Amino acid sequence: MPDAAPVQPPFDPRGPLAGVRVLALEQAVAGPLCSRHLADLGADVVKVERPGGGDFARRYDTAVLGQSSYFVWLNRNKRSLTLDMKHPEAGAILERLVARSDVLVQNLGPGAIDRLGFAPARLRRDYPRLVICSISGYGAGGPYEQKKAFDLLLQGETGVIATTGTPEQPAKVGISVGDVGAGVYGAMAVLAALVERERTGQGRLVETSLFDALAEWMGYPALFAKYGGEPPARAGVRHATVVPYGSYRCGDGEAVLLAVQTEAQWEAFCRVVCEQPQWLDDPRFATSSLRRVNREALEGAIEAAFAGLDRAEVARRLEAADVPFGDLLEVGDFVRHPQLAARGRWQPVRTPNGEIESIVPPLDLEGAPHRMDPVPAAGEQTETILAELGYGPDEVAGLRADGVV
Repeated sequence: MPDAAPVQPPFDPRGPLAGVRVLALEQAVAGPLCSRHLADLGADVVKVERPGGGDFARRYDTAVLGQSSYFVWLNRNKRSLTLDMKHPEAGAILERLVARSDVLVQNLGPGAIDRLGFAPARLRRDYPRLVICSISGYGAGGPYEQKKAFDLLLQGETGVIATTGTPEQPAKVGISVGDVGAGVYGAMAVLAALVERERTGQGRLVETSLFDALAEWMGYPALFAKYGGEPPARAGVRHATVVPYGSYRCGDGEAVLLAVQTEAQWEAFCRVVCEQPQWLDDPRFATSSLRRVNREALEGAIEAAFAGLDRAEVARRLEAADVPFGDLLEVGDFVRHPQLAARGRWQPVRTPNGEIESIVPPLDLEGAPHRMDPVPAAGEQTETILAELGYGPDEVAGLRADGVV
């Protein structure tokens, strides 16, 4: 008899977090990215925004049909409720929202959530099943706890800027790496806490920060400096400690990115790509550490070997040698990348100003399509959410008239 077809597990097409309710007291990048990842996985995320303008990230730029590229990127799949959290009547609404939520994500300014009357310690006592994710600039405790923080400042404080750029000029990373790191780690911690709650019935306070995220990512240069006696040198598009690794100019003026990380790749690079087998016997290049120390001589020799070859020939040889390589693309070229197109990584999303295409999340779950629901207008679901909380139409009208929502 033929083998029976494997039994497919009962995947929920809405995503593994379908039915999980998330209250997002968030702004800017780190908190919104954290909650958007939860929404991508199926959670119902209620985003609380300021009446009259919403999250200030809505006004970062006007590049996407007159809307902020940051906001459109970070806030699909959510529902927006406008609420003046400082209004005396707002506390009762927030309390109802918290009471019906599984997760609270917040990245308000230092101490702000405590001043609103929603200190995590109080919420843990009153709502023991609630998972609370707090994202801050510098983390809880320590002399920097109350400092305001933005990505640029954290890149400077953690040494990221000092490791980036050329020997002559440091540079910040061109994307908000601290915010992105904190948002991703926040989402990871929430998922772990939800799994734990299935066993214990108890929620948990989880915390992360831009500082801690970047401190984790600085692990290699920090250890290199702490135990090696000096920090890795800034190397521009090349690697600080691995050679050859980076961008190299070909004879036609085009550049190729290549990465040699093993001794087998080094041998193939010398013999097949550069046709310089004598480099394998050169004592200056005998080990990875020596190639780093003598990088100026080696990288000069590599570009001399490439000088008589156009990029296509260099690429052909790298392919033949099985040495990893790629292109140094502009952003405009990346958005037209054939890998994105072939795998359907651009999908339509509705926004208040019209439909756009957005990159799908980097989470491919068997049996579940990517969730690409609309980006809400500020307060677009206010009436619906308040009705779910038990407020009638007249009460909602009164809250609007009083400036509460």
